[in-house]
Amino acid sequence: MSSADLKNVTNFNYGIEKIFDKAEDFLPINGTDYVELYVGNAKQSAHYYKTAFGFQSLAYAGLETGLKDRTSYVLVQGKIRLVLTTPLSPDSQIAEHIKMHGDGVKVIALWVDDARKAFEETVSRGAEVYFEPMVESDDSGEVVRAGIRTYGDTVHIFVERKNYLGVFLPGYEKWTSEYNPEPTGLKYIDHMVGNVELGGMNKWADFYGRVMGFANLVTFDDKDISTQYTALMSKVMSNGNGRIKFPINEPAAGLKKSQVEEYLDFYRGPGCQHIAVATDDIVHTISEMRKRGVEFLYVPGTYYDTVENRVGEIAEDMKVLKELGIMVDRDEEGYLLQIFTKPVEDRPTMFFEIIQRKGARSFGKGNFQALFESIEAEQARRGTL
Repeated sequence: MSSADLKNVTNFNYGIEKIFDKAEDFLPINGTDYVELYVGNAKQSAHYYKTAFGFQSLAYAGLETGLKDRTSYVLVQGKIRLVLTTPLSPDSQIAEHIKMHGDGVKVIALWVDDARKAFEETVSRGAEVYFEPMVESDDSGEVVRAGIRTYGDTVHIFVERKNYLGVFLPGYEKWTSEYNPEPTGLKYIDHMVGNVELGGMNKWADFYGRVMGFANLVTFDDKDISTQYTALMSKVMSNGNGRIKFPINEPAAGLKKSQVEEYLDFYRGPGCQHIAVATDDIVHTISEMRKRGVEFLYVPGTYYDTVENRVGEIAEDMKVLKELGIMVDRDEEGYLLQIFTKPVEDRPTMFFEIIQRKGARSFGKGNFQALFESIEAEQARRGTL
C-alpha cells in the first residue's frame, strides 16, 4: 500500500472514529425502513426482483385494497424492503415521474422513533416539506409518517412504526404468492449513492450536514476517481450511528462524458444512481444472481494480476473471484469484496452494487480505476461516452 493510500485510509478511519462527535443527535435514525421505486409495471418488476435477486413477497396495495390511483408490491429480503409502485392513470404525479425519469428511486424511507420530531427538526433547519406528519391506522395499530425533499425529485420519508404490528403499512394486505424463488443472501442496504449536477455536491453535502446532522465521512476528488477520459467527485455523508450512508457524486471535467453526466442526461436530473446491498457470502450471492440472469459489469482479467499484491491474503479463492468478476479492496480494518450490476432498466441509470465487508469500512477506492474503465466500456457500446 502506497504512502498516499495509507494516508487516505488513516484519514477515513479517523473520520469513522470522529463521526459520533461530528454528527449531531437531533435526528436519530434506526436504519433504512424501505426504498420505493416508481416503475412502469409494478407486477412485472416484482417478478423480476423476485426471480433475479431473490426477494420474497411481503405486501400489496391496489384496487383490491381501496386504492384508485396506484398499485404497490412490497418485496423483502433480509432487512431490505423494496416497494414497487406503478400509476393507474396517465395524469398522476407518479406517471409524470416515470415519464421524466423512467423507473427509479422516489422514496428513501428512514426508520425513526419519532417521525414528528424528525420532521420538525429538519424543516426548522431548512428542509423543504414533502408532506407534513400524518397518522395512518388499521386493526394492527398506527404508523406516523412525514416527508422532506432532497436532491432532484427524491424524497425522504420518516417512518415511526413502534405502535404498529401489521405486515407493512396501513392500507396494505399480506401478499401471498406460490412463486417465491430462494433468497440470494442479500441482508441490508449498505449505502445509497446520489448523482447531482455539476456544483451540486457541496450543496447537498451541506444539506445532509446542516439539515440532518450527518457528517462528511470521506471525500474523493477527481484525482481519486478518474480515468484517461472521465472523472467525478464524491462526498460520503453518514449519520451518527453509521447505519445510513449517502455518497453524493457530481461530474468533473474530463475529455469525454462521465458516468454521472450520462446518468443526468437519461434520468433528466439528479437522482439515486445505485443501491449497495450487503451479503455475508458474495460468492454464493453472485453465483445465484448470474444463474438467474442478472448482468454485471465486466472486470478486465488484468485487474487480477496485481490484486493479491495490493490487498494481501484473503479467505476467498482468487480464481473464483476472477471467474465471477468480484473485486477486492483493503483498508486498515480489513477488506471488502464488491461487484456492480449493469443498469437494471433500459435507460442507463440505476444499478445495484453487491458488497461483502470483512472488516473494511471504506468504499473500494482501490477498485475505482477498474470500475470506471468497465463503465466507460459500456458507455462506448451505448455510444454515450
